[in-house]
Amino acid sequence: MEDIKKLFGSNVRKYRLEKNLSQEKLAEISGLHRTYISAVERAERSISLDNIQKIACALDIEIFELFK
Repeated sequence: MEDIKKLFGSNVRKYRLEKNLSQEKLAEISGLHRTYISAVERAERSISLDNIQKIACALDIEIFELFK
């Protein structure tokens, strides 16, 4: 079974790049810090449900997309 943090982080990165967003821009849109986004993408941070929702909204995707 793949590590959930790695799966989530790689999906955040995939959707961020598909939307041509920098980590800084995604952080700005989501109200999170750029270093936090970076750590999430590298699977170095566990993430709260509130922040999952913020990232999904900023990427304009459904939350479940980040776990597929």
